Amino acid sequence: MKKNSNLAKIDATTDDEIARQIAEDPDTAPELTKDFFEHAEIWEGGRYVGRGRGGRPKGSGAKELVTLRLDRDMLAVFRASGPGWQTRLNDALRPVIFPKPARIESAGVRSRARVERGKAGRDSSRT
Repeated sequence: MKKNSNLAKIDATTDDEIARQIAEDPDTAPELTKDFFEHAEIWEGGRYVGRGRGGRPKGSGAKELVTLRLDRDMLAVFRASGPGWQTRLNDALRPVIFPKPARIESAGVRSRARVERGKAGRDSSRT
């Protein structure tokens, strides 16, 4: 059995010496700190997405995961618009399903017009 063990040398190595050796090693990955992630570039495949977003945004909790069949050309248009395409598709469908009620101001304009016509008729009869 050989007695050329380096255990005594390893035991004698200080923490500072270990840290220096790690820092000098070109294969050492950077420390993954909060600051690292806040300033990191985000890439999806070969496409640059953004900088330091910190992960997926928190949802409202009001959405449900579903399977839906759509025409390929329509889906391609939304996907080509980039991240957030599912939200934009949801926003495009919402006014079709839940149309806004008619504006009350338009009825008020008609009422004023009738009143003005009534005044005009009375004014012309007085002259």
